[in-house]
Amino acid sequence: MVERGDAAPLLRWAEGPAVSPPQAPELQAGGRGWGSGGGGRSVAEPPRRRETEELGAAEVLLQPGRLELGDVEEDQVVAVFVVTFDPRSGNMVEWCLPQDIDLEGVEFKSMASGSHKIQSDFIYFRKGPFFGLACFANMPVESELERGARMKSVGILSPSYTLLYRYMHFLENQVRHQLETPGHYSHLAAFYEDKKGVLHAGPGRGGSLPPVYWLPSIHRYMYPEMKITHPAGCMSQFIKFFGEQILILWKFALLRKRILIFSPPPVGVVCYRVYCCCCLANVSLPGIGGTIPESKPFFYVNVADIESLEVEVSYVACTTEKIFEEKRELYDVFVDNQNVKTHHDHLQPLLKINSADREKYRRLNEQRQMLLYSQELEEDYNPCEEDLFVLFFLEQNNRIFQTLLEVSASQDKTLTAEHARGMGLDPQGDRSFLTDLLEAYGIDVMLVIDNPCCP
Repeated sequence: MVERGDAAPLLRWAEGPAVSPPQAPELQAGGRGWGSGGGGRSVAEPPRRRETEELGAAEVLLQPGRLELGDVEEDQVVAVFVVTFDPRSGNMVEWCLPQDIDLEGVEFKSMASGSHKIQSDFIYFRKGPFFGLACFANMPVESELERGARMKSVGILSPSYTLLYRYMHFLENQVRHQLETPGHYSHLAAFYEDKKGVLHAGPGRGGSLPPVYWLPSIHRYMYPEMKITHPAGCMSQFIKFFGEQILILWKFALLRKRILIFSPPPVGVVCYRVYCCCCLANVSLPGIGGTIPESKPFFYVNVADIESLEVEVSYVACTTEKIFEEKRELYDVFVDNQNVKTHHDHLQPLLKINSADREKYRRLNEQRQMLLYSQELEEDYNPCEEDLFVLFFLEQNNRIFQTLLEVSASQDKTLTAEHARGMGLDPQGDRSFLTDLLEAYGIDVMLVIDNPCCP
């Protein structure tokens, strides 16, 4: 596997239409070889379904009433495709399976704007009810017709992004294969036949998905290869990158604001920042979120997504197109590198780091140091650093909402400065945040914390 300092698995957020694997016998040992046929060179064999059954305990899944602990998610691929850049026609889908699937816009989602300046990249994106992962590569060629460069992306679509990362290495090999021997698709066709799912035409088909209140799952039960393939982990890199500003993003994520992250290519690591933003808003208490929209990870978006973003009231996404900054009606929070900003006056107070934020950041780093020390002392004790970060914010969020629910159920429904401190918040510095939180979640509480600006 190729090591990526900032790469980590993207865990389940939500599912689209139900998908079931085709009813066919499992492949036996010695069956179809992934490195043979098709006229291309040998490529890495992708993981098969049976490997999933050997991985042990499943992750804690997020949707109450859906999958329970112990369930193992099946590999579900609904499409595989190859996108190429044509010097005359631009981005285009050159091959796909199944042939009748709607891939409109995928040619732009899987090859980010500005990719011609880099050698390789990977991109997570959303296409309707599906999530996609594509690997991009750029190879110099001695061809006037191709203007000296051949650029392609190879990608897949799935109803969730839980297991997309498992195919990263396979897609990386396949895009190199397509660059070196264009037009040979036998490996991709065999892959699709092995992994394809069958869409159920059930009552929920095409309808709205149930709200998700516990967003990306807590990866306490890690698949072994996650730690091998992604040794650093995206959450720890995310927090190191933003520093104390992680607390600013935490508040905006909890308020379900429209968060747009800008960065020039490569965009792969920025897709992970989208995922991490959603992780900050985890809440596991029942009865929370009935009046608030879902926080949707859209991952990479471009100008072709403007129309769909116009109707979204909450999302987290990233882009390589700076023009989005001028389209203020599309977002509430714009993140340019490490600069978090908003054009809404009523959200300006949330951009200031207060004493309670600094204390939370100190405790987070302290817990991380304790974890690293424990790992040095006990070789067998090897908890995931990602768990620590996700659980830290989950506990913080649960404490806030538990207090708010208790106060709302009391006789006087009065939220005081003492309550705010008990929730780990600054009574004055977080007054605006608390006001927005109560309004967003429809919690009936009277805030009696004095505003220091008023006599």
